[in-house]
Amino acid sequence: MDFRLTEAQQAIREGVAALAARFDDAYWLAKDREGGFPHEFHRAVADAGYLGICIPEEYGGSGLGITEATLMMEAIAASGAGMSGATAVHLNIFGLHPVVVHGTPEQKARMLPPITRGEVKACFGVTEPTTGLDTTRLKCRAERRGDRYFVNGQKVWISSAQVADTILLLARTTPIEQCRNPADGISLFYTKLDRSRASIREIEKMGRKAVDSNEIFFEDMEVPLEDRIGEEGKGFRYILHGLNPERVLIAAEAVGIGRAALSRATEYAKERTVFGRPIGQNQSVQHPLAKDWMALEAAWLMSLQAAWRYDAGLDCGAAANAAKYLAAEAAIQACQNAIMTHGGFGYAREYHVERFLREAMIPWIAPVSPNLICCYIAERVLGLPKSY
Repeated sequence: MDFRLTEAQQAIREGVAALAARFDDAYWLAKDREGGFPHEFHRAVADAGYLGICIPEEYGGSGLGITEATLMMEAIAASGAGMSGATAVHLNIFGLHPVVVHGTPEQKARMLPPITRGEVKACFGVTEPTTGLDTTRLKCRAERRGDRYFVNGQKVWISSAQVADTILLLARTTPIEQCRNPADGISLFYTKLDRSRASIREIEKMGRKAVDSNEIFFEDMEVPLEDRIGEEGKGFRYILHGLNPERVLIAAEAVGIGRAALSRATEYAKERTVFGRPIGQNQSVQHPLAKDWMALEAAWLMSLQAAWRYDAGLDCGAAANAAKYLAAEAAIQACQNAIMTHGGFGYAREYHVERFLREAMIPWIAPVSPNLICCYIAERVLGLPKSY
């Protein structure tokens, strides 16, 4: 069993790390203070050819796997960009996978190349205020009239909608009471985000100010028939293809944030002298950081295993969920310990570790909570009865 990265994989990680290093701590601190989408970073990633890392080569991408994307996203977050940098390009990696798998040749040729070139920014419209993770109960409706659909309803926690040109949208096309299975009657669309028919309101939040989060209210937004992905009513099943890759990439980003925090804490512990000795000489400082390294390494191995299983066509649900859980927990702890290592300065924004802690909350909460992951493992792996 060989755990080494291939030369190509190592080159990807080194290339992404070098690119991300061009956007230093000062850049991300300014974004955290002032907001504003990191267009310069997004453009640089596009120009380097990384935006389409998982999109087939015939549509302008690299045709690589989730393993390579995992290396990419960890490198971005670990550079100090955190979730601000990762989320700016996150959707390009996995979001349009339903188009790759279920789109027609015409749709792929029309929809995928602009994404890989960075000419179009997309957002992902699934979550609703009253349904949360109970996606089959969503209320956003898309009513077909002739060769068009008209969308009405609400979505929430939609990242980058302020700058997005397009939206991957999940909406109910058949009332749930008319469906034999609650998962039926939901359709998937990839279409222009028409701001004349979509009211977008930004949500103020505790971190990742550079990438906006939003509520969207649709009022008769028109969607051409040719923008529906796959069959009508099968959309819920289509997005399931992207859930495990999303968890793996979120895990990689969490590991990256944790490693960024650990790196800064370690350097500070070497340099900070109190009572005539560096604080890193004290076991009360050493031991938490050592434990963080071990936890992050374990989470990273689980992330790579989950990515490998997905790319190999094996069942990866348990591994993907476990990776997301372990990585988020390790990241939160590493960020907390980084702040404590810095003492009072850890609370100061100029040292960045408090920013990492605020952003580490994102992979801890989303896209699925730690408690629901425990339910999944208990039920699907251990065979315990369903608790909800």
